[in-house]
Amino acid sequence: MVAVSMTNLRSGLLVEIDGTVYSIVEYQHHKPGKGGAVVRTKLRNVKQGTTVDRTFKASEKLEVAEVDKKQVQYQYRAGDQYHFMDMGTYEDLALSSQALGENLNYLIEGMELEVWLYRGEAIGIEIPITVELKVVEAPPAFRGNTAAGNTKPVTLETGLVVNVPYFIEAGEVLKIDTRTGQYIERVKS
Repeated sequence: MVAVSMTNLRSGLLVEIDGTVYSIVEYQHHKPGKGGAVVRTKLRNVKQGTTVDRTFKASEKLEVAEVDKKQVQYQYRAGDQYHFMDMGTYEDLALSSQALGENLNYLIEGMELEVWLYRGEAIGIEIPITVELKVVEAPPAFRGNTAAGNTKPVTLETGLVVNVPYFIEAGEVLKIDTRTGQYIERVKS
């Protein structure tokens, strides 16, 4: 296995701790007044979707998880299972909503993305940095409420609610940043 030092951590890196695969969500190097430097991390259990906070000594190393990636296309949902088709073999791969976590807010049928395989088992997905989603519900903008900087909440086709400028209306397609869940721009047709 390949080990990574604390100085080489980055968000999204998959590491293995005690036989469990985690994705690094956040990390922060900290040098207290006394003692050695530490690294505070927020880790997401890729299989269960839960997050944990862990602190490591700056001199420690983490094992990089040996994860294979396959190109897949999201097909459909059946109960709590989300089904993907392997673009190379046309094989069906299923993941639970727990394994998908926040990525469910950006998943639309026909979307192509990467699935992570750990020891032959699908454990999670890597979603694109930006996605285009249609607005299904938007409150109307009132005259005088269109000043720059004001926003209103709208509901997108996946159920995600984001704040957007007042001029956005239902039926429009928006580009959303999947890392922050924020509106980027309106997509021109």
